Amino acid sequence: MSTMPVGGLTPQATDDAADLIVRNAKIHTGDPSRPQAEALAIRAGVITVVGDDTDVAPQTGPGTKVVDGLGRRMIPGLNDAHLHVIRGGLNYVLELRWDGVPTLREGLAMLREQAARTPKGQWVRVVGGWSAEQFAERRLPTVAELNAAAPDTPVFVLHLYQAAVLNRAALKAAGFTRDTPEPGGGQIVRGRDGEPTGMLLAAPSALVLYSTLAKAPVLQGEDRKTSTRHFLRELNRFGLTSAIDAAGGFQNFPDNYSTVVELAEAGQLSVRIAYHLFPQTAGQEIDDLTRWVDMARPEDGDEWLRLNGAGENLTWAAADFENFAQPRPTLSSGYEEQFEKAVRLLMENGWGFRLHATYDETIRRDLAVFEKLAAEGLFPSGNRWLFDHAETVSADSLDRITALGGALSVQNRLSFQGEAFLRRYGPGIAADAPPIGAMLERGLTVGAGTDATRVSSYNPWIALHWLITGRSVGDLVMRPPHNRVDRRTALAMFTEAGASLTGEQDVKGVLRPGFLGDLALLSEDYFTVPEPDIAHIESLLTVVGGRIVHAAAEYEGLDEELPPVSPAWSPVAHYGGYRATPPTGLSGTRQAELLGQAVAESEQHRQWRARRGLTPQTANTPFDPCFAL
Repeated sequence: MSTMPVGGLTPQATDDAADLIVRNAKIHTGDPSRPQAEALAIRAGVITVVGDDTDVAPQTGPGTKVVDGLGRRMIPGLNDAHLHVIRGGLNYVLELRWDGVPTLREGLAMLREQAARTPKGQWVRVVGGWSAEQFAERRLPTVAELNAAAPDTPVFVLHLYQAAVLNRAALKAAGFTRDTPEPGGGQIVRGRDGEPTGMLLAAPSALVLYSTLAKAPVLQGEDRKTSTRHFLRELNRFGLTSAIDAAGGFQNFPDNYSTVVELAEAGQLSVRIAYHLFPQTAGQEIDDLTRWVDMARPEDGDEWLRLNGAGENLTWAAADFENFAQPRPTLSSGYEEQFEKAVRLLMENGWGFRLHATYDETIRRDLAVFEKLAAEGLFPSGNRWLFDHAETVSADSLDRITALGGALSVQNRLSFQGEAFLRRYGPGIAADAPPIGAMLERGLTVGAGTDATRVSSYNPWIALHWLITGRSVGDLVMRPPHNRVDRRTALAMFTEAGASLTGEQDVKGVLRPGFLGDLALLSEDYFTVPEPDIAHIESLLTVVGGRIVHAAAEYEGLDEELPPVSPAWSPVAHYGGYRATPPTGLSGTRQAELLGQAVAESEQHRQWRARRGLTPQTANTPFDPCFAL
């Protein structure tokens, strides 16, 4: 592999030469003993030197790859503490991504083009990473628009935890008819004739949405590996080098884990994965957990793929729902008995766990079970455990979590659902959703993540932007300054805290000799770029264990080659993944282009409203008051 032609370092014959040196960079190490540096060296996947040219020069050998950082900002590799990376990888190349797409008009054009190339029997699916609030039109697509864009190809469009829109062909492919019974916790919207219209609603459970999506064709064989490798490369594009997989519904163990296991055995993972196990069948959760406890132990594996515990569900009855368009669900009165059995089993066998808990009402009930077990000495016991999400956790619950030795993981779900949350709960509760400042004040470990891919985008810079600014993708400000964090703290939540949640705080999360060689060289300086532009940052060079796994701009061609996207009709083969948007510092020419697009989209939206009787049918007549008589 060639490297950039840089001077200043003369190769020396040495037995301990570095495999990779990156120099001339503004390095934020995260290490208090040396917070800033200009160069570092990596050998056998581990950092050996952090310093300047003088420090790395003795490790420069004839075979050392030397890369010039060109004065760019380097940070430790990002670690998403809650990402459905395994499930996301198995589906990535099948999904049309609206992440970052600025208008519904553009999204529908992409959908129309994709439907034309999608073979018979396959679906077009838009699943997660977008919100109606990000579009200039501020609305969902209609069923009629999906039917017009794809009259014969099934189309499934998932919107957050709230709804799905299906075209006529998808209703048929999924088997929905006037005789289909209403799903538990969900609603099939029907017309006056009793036939399904194409709208599915979570009320409040999203199970009807996910079970319908599960009817679409899936990848087989080598395509599963190719899809996962391209998804991991897409994560590398944003500087992600580690992820904690939160498991989830329709992710069966061991079947759905086999792809990442095979890639790990072949040395083809480019993101380090710590995974969790999630009982899939209500009523047999204890049996599943008992079998897994006998099969494996947390931390089995290596630094590339390792078991981290159970969750994010232990028992189905104990899980609440996060559809903020619906009232908070009331959980069954008797779930604690089975929940206690599950927690006891895990704690007695040295297993950690994570728990999906959106509301303080759920967290308080769970904590009561933990406190009962604490009287027997099971809490705190050194097992790593945490609550995920915790949007409405109270100060009292945070104190109880601290006393029981727990931790937290927060995600930017309100980047995409903030408007719905605000409408339901008001600005007072929204200001502390979640109470990140109060969590950190108590000294709790608070990891940060995205909860991608079915709702939030997998782009971690959107999450970092949300942590720092409190703004949604629709530019709604929810969290006031006291409940935001500064840039260093936000970065630590995406690096050091994630390492702590997997017990790897002594080997990753900072750039220090003896730590894993995971880093990202950024397109913009995260610490000085204007706040609105944080969400536009990407990595130009991502290194995992000394391997260059992503390279762009001046570094293009230095990364590892991937097989072509397969199948060839994949949306990813034509559109890629996340749709990068330009920073706010636009040239005058580009601003004019965008204004022209906005005018066209505004007129199209006026016509749409006119056809529905929501605005007069007359066309807009230009009028200049300067010429009025």
